[in-house]
Amino acid sequence: MKKTIDLNESVYELCTQHPEIKTLMKAVGFEHITKPGMLETAGRIMTIPKGARMKQIDLTLVLDKLKAHGFDPVWKGDKQ
Repeated sequence: MKKTIDLNESVYELCTQHPEIKTLMKAVGFEHITKPGMLETAGRIMTIPKGARMKQIDLTLVLDKLKAHGFDPVWKGDKQ
């Protein structure tokens, strides 16, 4: 069964609900996500799409990685 995640939620919220997302994010280039305090600070305001833009990581790569691990990334509300 796919786990639906809202791409408008902060990285902090998503990682709190699904801790395995942190490992997947690190694997696609968000290496700082595992640094102490980073998730609790920047992660509270950063979404996956915003972070991908900031780090110049192709959002499609991130979404494909999430889908390959059983997630269904969707936009609830306004697309960023």
